[in-house]
Amino acid sequence: MLPRLRPPAQVGAGAVGSWPSLASPPWEWGGGKTEGRSAVLGSVSAPSCQDFPGLWVGLVAVNALIFLVGAVLNSLALYVFCFRTKTKTTSVIYTINLVVTDLLVGLSLPTRFIIFYGTRGCERCSFVHIFGYFVNMNCSILFLTCICVDRYLAIVQLDASRRWRTPSCAKGICACIWLLAAAVTASTLTTAAPPDPCCGLFALTVFEYFLPLVTITFFTLRIMCALSRPSLMRQSRERRMRAVQLLLSVLLIFTLCFTPFHALQVAVTVQPAVPRPVRLVAHHVTVTLSSLNSCLDPVVYCFVTNSFQATVRGLFRRPEPEQSSGDAVSMHKSSRGSASPATLAPDPRGGLTPAGGTTSRPAAY
Repeated sequence: MLPRLRPPAQVGAGAVGSWPSLASPPWEWGGGKTEGRSAVLGSVSAPSCQDFPGLWVGLVAVNALIFLVGAVLNSLALYVFCFRTKTKTTSVIYTINLVVTDLLVGLSLPTRFIIFYGTRGCERCSFVHIFGYFVNMNCSILFLTCICVDRYLAIVQLDASRRWRTPSCAKGICACIWLLAAAVTASTLTTAAPPDPCCGLFALTVFEYFLPLVTITFFTLRIMCALSRPSLMRQSRERRMRAVQLLLSVLLIFTLCFTPFHALQVAVTVQPAVPRPVRLVAHHVTVTLSSLNSCLDPVVYCFVTNSFQATVRGLFRRPEPEQSSGDAVSMHKSSRGSASPATLAPDPRGGLTPAGGTTSRPAAY
């Protein structure tokens, strides 16, 4: 049975059994011997907003912008993929799940604003917030990986992968990803720390970050090499360009958003002598970068289907006014009147000469 986390009697530095909070870096969560990632990385600290007011104000402003932009873009994308996309291919199914994770990450940001205040009542809900945040972050990583692998199968291994690239198979993979991310996050937050914290954190980083990064990089390079083969040059240039843009977008977003956070965890665990102010500022910056993923993923959506951009533009395009029946009749009469024989004059050679002087020859000429 997994040990339970109990809310602290008093929030502060070194409180044993305290709830973790994103107001403190992961290496300062917990402090008891029965807490997973918390115990691996330290004990909960005093609220940071009182120590670094400028940092807190900046983080609130940036996270508020991420929340607003991400909510609008991802809500629009969810509507397009769910209600305006008729064919639910495997790529669309993976993308819908990615949109849901991005929406949930964005909706968790207001809770983080409250936690930044560091009040005792907010600390009690920190575990739920952290659990949801890291579940969605891990799901985002895995769904980006699935989109990349699916593109590889669709372009390079199309015939061999038909039996696997089905909507039912994609839905099963998505369900497994949600369950796996929830199980891993719950385990790292609630189970006892391993004897060697560095080994435990290394294994976690390999699973959460390194393996997906290697997978995305490998399949991106394979697809770019395959698209230069003569056998694949028969595909339209537009389709090949869209595949390359999709893969490069996934790789760039993945590297920008998730590399700093995981690199910081490893660096601080290996070098714990780094001053606390430096660690704290670096932690909040990297967490904000990982949240930025929810605003950048809509770039990926543009290349998933060839109709996504056109559908979005159509939603905001003003409909053209329809002509009334009276206008149509008057225009028809006007066009008939302009070609009436009254405008034509007889020609001595047997044809008809328009009033402007141009000769029209008979058909038998």
